[in-house]
Amino acid sequence: YEEGELGPVYGFQWRKFGADYNNHNSKGVDQIQNIIDLIKNDPTSRRIILSAWNPVDLDKMALPPCHVMCQFNVSNNKLSCSLYQRSGDVGLGVPFNIASYSFLTHLIAHHCDLIPKDFVYFLGNAHIYEEHVDALKMQLNRECFDFPSLEIMKRHDNINDYTVNDFKVNNYKCHNKIEMTMKA
Repeated sequence: YEEGELGPVYGFQWRKFGADYNNHNSKGVDQIQNIIDLIKNDPTSRRIILSAWNPVDLDKMALPPCHVMCQFNVSNNKLSCSLYQRSGDVGLGVPFNIASYSFLTHLIAHHCDLIPKDFVYFLGNAHIYEEHVDALKMQLNRECFDFPSLEIMKRHDNINDYTVNDFKVNNYKCHNKIEMTMKA
């Protein structure tokens, strides 16, 4: 693939699971819409699952999915998400994945008129690259700040209608960045 092209990974599997990646008219399963429909119509289902792991497409992907499956659970009008990640770069990938799935949990909860509750994270293989050790030691010695909060200003009828302007992050405080090289 050309730089920036990863093949039929995450977003493709989430929205067109089973479709032919090279045929834009090919239909697949929209797992995000299925999750929303299950939450709204069968919230006690134990099958509210999102999978990025599609063995048929693995050889077409630049890198097989690291965060492979999450399950949503509704209880007492609250939404929780459990993510299983098969492999995680502790320095760069893991923080991004935690933030992304936490955001997704908030978005789906908001869209389905629920309260976001828990994000539970399982990591099968955690790895720290040698080049990241000093940077991570520096990070461990930093003061922790309070978590920011996410505000979603509108509720749309269609999940596809949300834009970046619908979201506001409040009280975000961070340290200066720590440089780490991207590894794969």
